[in-house]
Amino acid sequence: MKSKTLQITLIYIIISLFMAIICHKLLTNYFSPTENYNLFLIKDIFFILATGLVFKYILSKNEVRNRSVFEKLKQTNEEIKESNEKYDIVAKATSDTIWDWKIQEDSLSWNRGIEGVFGYNQKEVGKTSKWWFDKIHPEDSIRMSIKLYSFIEQKTEKWQDQYRFRCADGSYKYVLDRGFLLKDENGRAIRMIGAIQDITKQKEEEQRLKLLETVITQSKDSILITEANSVDRKIPKIVYVNPAFSQMSGYQSNEIIGKSPNIFKGPKSDSDELKKLLRAIKNEEECLIETISYTKQKEEYWVRFSMIPIFNNEGVISHWISIQRDITDEKKLETEKEHLIRELTQNNKDLKQFSYITSHNLRAPLSNLIGLLNLIEDIPVNNTELEEIITGFTKSTHLLNETINDLVKVIIIKDNPSMQKEEVSLKEVFENVFSQLSFQIELHKPIIKLKFDRVPLLNTNKAYIESILLNLLTNSIKYKSENRKLKISIMAEQIDHKAILTFKDNGIGIDLERNRDKVFGLYQRFHNYPDSKGLGLYLVKSQVETMGGTISIDSEVNKGTTFTITFKN
Repeated sequence: MKSKTLQITLIYIIISLFMAIICHKLLTNYFSPTENYNLFLIKDIFFILATGLVFKYILSKNEVRNRSVFEKLKQTNEEIKESNEKYDIVAKATSDTIWDWKIQEDSLSWNRGIEGVFGYNQKEVGKTSKWWFDKIHPEDSIRMSIKLYSFIEQKTEKWQDQYRFRCADGSYKYVLDRGFLLKDENGRAIRMIGAIQDITKQKEEEQRLKLLETVITQSKDSILITEANSVDRKIPKIVYVNPAFSQMSGYQSNEIIGKSPNIFKGPKSDSDELKKLLRAIKNEEECLIETISYTKQKEEYWVRFSMIPIFNNEGVISHWISIQRDITDEKKLETEKEHLIRELTQNNKDLKQFSYITSHNLRAPLSNLIGLLNLIEDIPVNNTELEEIITGFTKSTHLLNETINDLVKVIIIKDNPSMQKEEVSLKEVFENVFSQLSFQIELHKPIIKLKFDRVPLLNTNKAYIESILLNLLTNSIKYKSENRKLKISIMAEQIDHKAILTFKDNGIGIDLERNRDKVFGLYQRFHNYPDSKGLGLYLVKSQVETMGGTISIDSEVNKGTTFTITFKN
């Protein structure tokens, strides 16, 4: 295929020859032909051919030059295209938001990152630097602007800054912004291109790490971190200790880092606990031990510490972290407590033995006294003073007998926490209680309201429940109000698997603001009654708790008292 240069040259020659021949014909028609005309024609043909060759040479040179320019333009376009493709790939790979600021025109353009990262669509994005600066957090705006314009005025060589950039939804993200300048031939800044990177997660992680660092450094517990692996059956080498550890052990961080915690081992250290620790390190599992450790000055102290393995993302152990606490005072208190418990246990045994001996030794003389007093009742006494003495003596003797009997009951309850349970009819229990208090009931004639239809049977100890109700009913009669008729309400109900027994009266009541903590105490009296022993409510509470129940009181002075007893049924 002929080249364009050859085609153009041939066309030029053909046209030139055609024109030369036509001109020659015209000349021969108007002028008489001579040999000179033919010679001119031949010369013209040679001239045309010669100029055609020159013309072809010039065209060939131009074609080569144009082809070279075209190839350069093509290569440049390919490079620009490749550069743009790389730019797009880098922008996508880094998720950066690229901005291009023509400073003199104050024209600002953004890539797609402004939408993908911050949520702005193209219609919302401004075309000037004002839109950019308006989106910067007010607390960061002035500082960022000063650094930026200082860079533009070439007072600083590099520019990068961290600030908060407002998203389309009104929230802020922490960003890292980097930029570089393009200058004209006079060195004047005309254009600036930058990349904004979202570092919110890194910033949050940084703040979290700072918080953790603060916790570790300010912690009162000693914290040390060791390497992952140990050698020669030793605890791995220390890489970090917090100030609390230095305070506890006496070692400064530069004295202990790089060494094994085995240096704290001493003559009284528990070897079994240390073996337990080494096994845990070997098996890469958490461990908690207590042992005696030694300070830099070789002073002993008890320490409780844990060793916790720290794993990296691949599941490989990278470090051990140990949290240690000086428990020397705690150990001293524990020793004192054990000693005190032994003393109290022995004292309880001695008191129990004393109670058994006292009750046993007193019951025989009391029985004799009661028998003698019963005989004296049959003998007429004419002396009034002697009769009063005998009456007071009889009353005191019976009161002492009741007190000893109550103490014996308490001892039996405390000495035998387990007891026999059976199904008990509440109606039958109250019939027995009323028969024992028939004289007092007949004397004071209280209004008693009973409601047992919801819980006719109660799974409990019959003797205990009779004793409980006997004590409560006796107290209601004893501490009744002189200004109103005594009313007593006793009700039982079942809620889920619990039986609730409510005992309520309108007696003189108890001041709970002053005596709530003492209501069920031993030998606690709340009224000036001569025959009050202060044992009744203590005995009631002991019997209720022995049967696995609870008792509570609600009382108001001159209004009455309510006892609520709860059993599992």
